[in-house]
Amino acid sequence: MKLQQLRFIAEVVNHNLNVSATAENLYTSQPGISKQVRMLEDELGIQIFGRSGKHLTHVTPAGQQVINIANDILSKVEGIKKVAEEYTQPDQGELNIATTDTQARYALPSIIKGFIDRYPKVNLHMHQGTPSQISELAARGDADFAIATEAMHLYSDLVMLPCYHWNRSIVVTKDHPLAQRSSMTIEELARYPLVTYVFGFDRASEIERSFKRANLEPRVVFTATSADVLKTYVRLGLGVGVIATMAIDPVIDKDLVAIDASHLFAHSTTKIGFRRGNFLRTYMFDFMEYFAPHLTRDMVEKAVALRDQQLIDQMFEGIDLPIK
Repeated sequence: MKLQQLRFIAEVVNHNLNVSATAENLYTSQPGISKQVRMLEDELGIQIFGRSGKHLTHVTPAGQQVINIANDILSKVEGIKKVAEEYTQPDQGELNIATTDTQARYALPSIIKGFIDRYPKVNLHMHQGTPSQISELAARGDADFAIATEAMHLYSDLVMLPCYHWNRSIVVTKDHPLAQRSSMTIEELARYPLVTYVFGFDRASEIERSFKRANLEPRVVFTATSADVLKTYVRLGLGVGVIATMAIDPVIDKDLVAIDASHLFAHSTTKIGFRRGNFLRTYMFDFMEYFAPHLTRDMVEKAVALRDQQLIDQMFEGIDLPIK
């Protein structure tokens, strides 16, 4: 059994069983990967992948267990490299962050600027996507940190630490009937078509829950993952926007009217997460503290030592998180 073989089977899964794409990504040949996978299967005496002719069709139950262990081994190998780099190149390396469009556009710019000023030799890469895409990137090690709010059930393989709370605002054009209102009820809001975030971001979004508590059904006419896209369609008159308050820029969005909706919808909590067992470089601890000052190295290490997300959540219950 070779480390290269474990890397091949893990990457084949990451590329949806497409051996050609895997070979291209690893700068090797498709026959070479197929041969090594077959050799590993022969050595183990099991099939890792099901096949139809020359094509891989699925991962077998035994193969899934092998791949899970292979991912753990590959993660440990990367950890060994990081340990060495921590001592030989303490201020150099890479940091991969997976997050949503709103976090990338409105919450992170000043944090990232400060981080790059402190660590100019660290290459920082940002990957934007939906919560499911973010969790997948972090779970398979393609991202060091996942920063997200919704769909926390997707991040069960990660240590998730709370960073801050955020509220929502109602956004309308200046000629909209609600533009002169300073407050409103959920019943009044239900009379209008809504433009808001994709509800699929969570099993039940906070917006859905609020309407349900009032025995109402929201009339959502347009959804998107980007606050900027949502504001564009509010400007077109498609509906009333319900977006993160932090995504409203007083200069850029001066043509819109924002109405506080914190009394209509409970706040949401943004969290930062990483794979349990990953070796965290010093600059990674520093990034977390830049993003959420209460996440000191000592606090993060205490949370990791708890080894249970429920206990971690309880640990932070007494901390007053900032609201954005």
